[in-house]
Amino acid sequence: MATDPILSGLDPEQREIAEWLRGPVVVLAGAGTGKTRAITHRIAHGVRSGVYAPDRVLAVTFTRKAAGELQGRLRELGADGVRAQTFHGAALAQLGHFWPDVVGGTAPQIVTGKSTVVSQVLESMKLRASGETVRDVASEIEWRKTSMLSIDDYEARIESRPLPQGLTAEQIVDVQRGYMAILEERRQIDFEDVLVLMTGMLEAEPRVALQVRERYRFFTVDEYQDVSPLQHALLSTWLGNRDDLCVVGDASQTIYSFAGASSSYLLKFGAEYPHARQIKLERNYRSTEPVVRLANKLMRDRPGALTLRAHRPAVTEGKGAVVQAPSFEMFASEGDEAAAVAASIKAAVDSGVPASQIAVLYRTNAQSARFEQALQLQGVNTRVHGAQRFFDRADVRKAVMLMRGEAKVADTRPLFQIVSDVLRSSGWTARAPEGAAAREKWEALAALLSLVDEMPEGAGIKEFSEELIARQRTQHEPTLQAVTLSAIHAAKGLEWSLVHVVGMSEGVLPIAHAADEDAIDEERRLCYVAFTRAKDSLRLSGVAGGARGRRQPSRFLAEAGLAV
Repeated sequence: MATDPILSGLDPEQREIAEWLRGPVVVLAGAGTGKTRAITHRIAHGVRSGVYAPDRVLAVTFTRKAAGELQGRLRELGADGVRAQTFHGAALAQLGHFWPDVVGGTAPQIVTGKSTVVSQVLESMKLRASGETVRDVASEIEWRKTSMLSIDDYEARIESRPLPQGLTAEQIVDVQRGYMAILEERRQIDFEDVLVLMTGMLEAEPRVALQVRERYRFFTVDEYQDVSPLQHALLSTWLGNRDDLCVVGDASQTIYSFAGASSSYLLKFGAEYPHARQIKLERNYRSTEPVVRLANKLMRDRPGALTLRAHRPAVTEGKGAVVQAPSFEMFASEGDEAAAVAASIKAAVDSGVPASQIAVLYRTNAQSARFEQALQLQGVNTRVHGAQRFFDRADVRKAVMLMRGEAKVADTRPLFQIVSDVLRSSGWTARAPEGAAAREKWEALAALLSLVDEMPEGAGIKEFSEELIARQRTQHEPTLQAVTLSAIHAAKGLEWSLVHVVGMSEGVLPIAHAADEDAIDEERRLCYVAFTRAKDSLRLSGVAGGARGRRQPSRFLAEAGLAV
């Protein structure tokens, strides 16, 4: 039998994953080891070999962006009919399909945000609360539901939970009851309810379960270390008594415990499926050896920790190279740290490092403003990851609309000329303008133009317009020539040549409210995620002074073997 060419280029472990098409499979995949490559080639090989019918495969991810990227890779590999969705996306589609027949009428409307309802409940209770407290209460509601606890069960366990500031345990329970009452009165549900209702429907309605299980036979779940009890319950109802399931994850990257995520399902997969095939991916293709060594030391002897092996050479001196072993520097103040980081980034950009290949990572979003300001003073463009989405920008929406209109006109000119003319009508010029706001708009339109280079030879404006619509739908954003500012949580799954991890001080990372061993472990994993985003250079910094007095360097620096 001829070897499927789609398997060529995979390393031995990736190839083993791609060829093991049936039965339960657990992939323990370290940072930068090519897990997405392995699972997409596995699915594509299954389709090409006839083992999988593409419309019976469901690939589950945790974000719409990840689902869009996975869908794009599968399309490139010829597995067009395979669906890639989030847990919530798949469950919502199923709920909307079955609700009219099983319950009658249309499915309940999804509430746009918990915080608005929580604020209304607090107001009705004549309680004053800060915006942060409101968000913390909303997070508690999410944690309770994803943990599959009734309000009574939650009340019995609340003393072990960190309480939102300014509220008693009794008040928090009353707010949760009021929140549920308002949703019921308005006939609304939240995103967690989507999973609760779909799980319940599958368990209670055999005909619904039969149809769903007939529709989907083969499941792949990425980031399995972040599965919550509720998501695990839904997955179990999707599967029934079948076991054609491949899960992929890394216990060292479990950073969403506050939202109910648990690595236990990944670590105990072999107990749940005793005949499961376990494959480890530990060849790191992302980072240089010094970065990998630092990350390994940080997680040494931790539960489920993998030992990464660097499989790429260190960069050499030259234009665009960032050559520096991981380093740490302590500053007297937050302003000093921001100014030094901005100056370092400016020097890197001037040496030829693309701004899009540089990131500043921090523990909380409140830290971003001073780095954004310091970089602007250096004349360096920035983008705050997780803020406004690229395709939600007014100037980008307008340009996409104009592209769609142009696609309806027979135009045989080269694609680059058509697109550049359309963008000029939206304000784009060949030369970047002065001023931060004007430059930001220019960068966004230039990013659209850069997508022309990614189109297949001979593509016209119709195909380009369709590509933009597909990217808009999946939030598959183009690369912007700007330094990325991001909270570490939002940076998971991303990578940059040069990464500055800031705020490496006790009370910041680990954060001050991480009081017990489990919380410190979560902070350590967060630090590990930050370290492993760096491809070529990792620069760490902290602040000795602050409003709360002197700070010491983060304990994680010593654990990673870095002299401070």
